[in-house]
Amino acid sequence: MSEFWDQMESRGPGEVVVGGVRIGPGSKVRLKPKSQADIFDLVLDGREAVVESVEQDDEGAFHVAVTLDDDPGRDLGEARLPGHRFFYSAEEIEPLESPVRVLVAGIGNVFLGDDGFGVEVVRRLAEEGAVPGVDVVDFGIRGMDLAYALQREYAGVVFVDAAARGQAPGTLTVLDPELPDASDTLVETHGMDPVRVLRLARQLGRIPALVRVVCCEPVSVGEALFELSEPVRAMVGEAASLVKSLVMEMIAESTVPGSRDPAPR
Repeated sequence: MSEFWDQMESRGPGEVVVGGVRIGPGSKVRLKPKSQADIFDLVLDGREAVVESVEQDDEGAFHVAVTLDDDPGRDLGEARLPGHRFFYSAEEIEPLESPVRVLVAGIGNVFLGDDGFGVEVVRRLAEEGAVPGVDVVDFGIRGMDLAYALQREYAGVVFVDAAARGQAPGTLTVLDPELPDASDTLVETHGMDPVRVLRLARQLGRIPALVRVVCCEPVSVGEALFELSEPVRAMVGEAASLVKSLVMEMIAESTVPGSRDPAPR
């Protein structure tokens, strides 16, 4: 028995696809236990829960660890204490639309070589399938459209872009930008870097409380190359995985009672 729990405590694959929807930490699900012999199965059938982790046993079967959405002792489940943390197979959970929404914004000019990195990453994410509560959008060079999109009730936004930071080509960096305050009155409608978009969104009224920028060091962004360089193209898949991890963190953080509210209007 202890061997089973040791396996359950080991690091899992991070996510599993249920009904065509990717489920990972922070995802909301409804419990549908197959067995009705256990008192917990009877009591928890139909209850809503939050995924804490996804584990995989030696035979390749997935086990989803959840805590109940309305459990006053949910923090004990997050601390991996029994009685507040439950395991179900992927077939015993039903994905729910998350009340928390996050925007993944790919930005850049696909005609300028590596500047199209963000666009390629969101295309990859779109091909890999939906994540509950996440909108994946290719904004290209449409800075005004992105600023208006941020006026929706998003809890967080992940910008994906190419940015020269003096590192080796293909280096991925996650930035936590300083959010502009209400006293910043300079409105810039031209340009597409995340700082300018955030400044414009603030002037329009709202920016999400959680903001991350995933950027990749380019080889070149000023030439009409019409394709990514090899070092940058090689990082598209890794960047997509990184974005999904950041999104799950944002959703999990936003579903915790007392978490940060959206930046004020």
